[in-house]
Amino acid sequence: MRISRSGFAIGVSLLSLVTASGAAHAAPDASASPSAPAASPSPTSEASSTKPTAVASAAKTAQQANVDPNRPIPPAQRSTPPSEATEQRAPANPSVRTYPRQADGHGIMLGGYNASRWAEDWRVMRDPKKRKDILDRLKYIPIDDQGKIYITLSGEVRYRINDYSEPNLVKSGYRLEEQTRLVGGADVHIGPVRFYGEFGHGGLSGYNYGVAPAKSRDALIAQQFFGEISGTIGNFGLGVRYGRQEFTDGPSNLVSQKDNNTIHTSVQGLRAWGQTGDVRADIFDFKQVTLGTQGLSDDVADDKTRFSGATFGLVLVNSATRKVFLDPFAWRERNDSLKWGRVTGREVRNYYGARLWGSLDRLTLDWTVDHQSGTFAGHDISAWNAFIAQTYVIDPKHWKPKVGIHFDFGEGGGSYGSGTLHVAKAPFAGTIAYSYQGALNFTNLFQASPNLTVSPFKKLDLTTEYQHSWRVSPHDAIYRGAGTPYTGSETLPGNNVGDAIRLQATLKVTRRLSIVGRYEYFMPGPILDRLGYVDSHYLASWVSYRF
Repeated sequence: MRISRSGFAIGVSLLSLVTASGAAHAAPDASASPSAPAASPSPTSEASSTKPTAVASAAKTAQQANVDPNRPIPPAQRSTPPSEATEQRAPANPSVRTYPRQADGHGIMLGGYNASRWAEDWRVMRDPKKRKDILDRLKYIPIDDQGKIYITLSGEVRYRINDYSEPNLVKSGYRLEEQTRLVGGADVHIGPVRFYGEFGHGGLSGYNYGVAPAKSRDALIAQQFFGEISGTIGNFGLGVRYGRQEFTDGPSNLVSQKDNNTIHTSVQGLRAWGQTGDVRADIFDFKQVTLGTQGLSDDVADDKTRFSGATFGLVLVNSATRKVFLDPFAWRERNDSLKWGRVTGREVRNYYGARLWGSLDRLTLDWTVDHQSGTFAGHDISAWNAFIAQTYVIDPKHWKPKVGIHFDFGEGGGSYGSGTLHVAKAPFAGTIAYSYQGALNFTNLFQASPNLTVSPFKKLDLTTEYQHSWRVSPHDAIYRGAGTPYTGSETLPGNNVGDAIRLQATLKVTRRLSIVGRYEYFMPGPILDRLGYVDSHYLASWVSYRF
């Protein structure tokens, strides 16, 4: 059984390589994997906008992705491959068209679709000529003759295998997880009013995976259900939404969808926004949604948590080949039961920072710096974060090689003392950028990761990355992906946390079907080695179908 299941995982990964040649000649309706940016006129296009063929190609790609072909293709959101999900900004709110769509904070694009499905705009399907099959008909179902009332249906089926040689870096045999994701949603538009609902199911089986977490197994969850009203007054776009929803307006290192989980991350509460052509503001007040495993009744908003604040946006540059945005933010997070070191208590944490991101011809950048303050169990908080990522397209043709490097810094210190707490944390964000297998968190960590991406075929991206990690404060612990410390690491000297080699292959078979293979070899440094932790191989493969 061990050989057959791991063999299947390896086989799915290799399938993305073996079938690439044939896929390159398939129907040209799938964009290249946006885990890394491309060249002018923006990091997601293929050639300079000064050539008519490139303009036509960009228009065709936009049309295939159900986006207005006259709209400039957006720059990549983050330039750090390999990524768990595609890192492009979505087409934005279907009702508001003021601030540039790729930067309005309303969603993250996943190929021709979005990680947050509510962010999709399928009104292009009102034209029968745009529909290619019966599923396209489900994207725009008119209720009235004028088309002001319509319904969009969406869904996803994903099968994923995770294989760990030594889970948690401990000699404990292997762990195999077989995960199934089923999602169905309906988006009802009535003029400026909309209602969105989405149900999800997470299935988990395998070997040696322990107690099934709710993020991997949940019989049924209402992932999203909200009401919204939005529109324009003069040059201003305004909107307000209330209910359970997905939220990703901010740096992906601090707030993200955690697509590596089977069940998405949801929050519940109020969100409102205002936009002009060059300025935007997004304010929100949420509670975290705590997941259960049995069904709808045990997935509830947690009254012991609160996440509120504002994210702003400024357009600095917006031309055909250069698009740069500045997003300042000020947030407040409360958790009445958080643990640092040996103490569990109430934490109120404030985040003040800004994100500078976008594209300058062949260069894509994504820089975030923030300071965190507040109190924890009677102690002051003072911590810094910095996420500095950039990617450069060497050649927009001939395999489109892209070189990049990202530096991630999260301050540490004070968890096991009586003074100021210096540990940095995120409100809710995946730790996939630091370890595919959840071995590390950016808390008390500095990491440098050079990477290279090539596209030998139109629909295939291959990425390799080397990663070295240091501990910031030798007087604080090394932290796992879940935020828990490696017990005893706070007592040992040294800063070398470990090294990792990472590979990823992404094959976009069709506009709806994608296959991904991922591998990581993690080598603990001297600190973890002295605590008895061992090298670990991680292999993942998944097949996803969306409509």
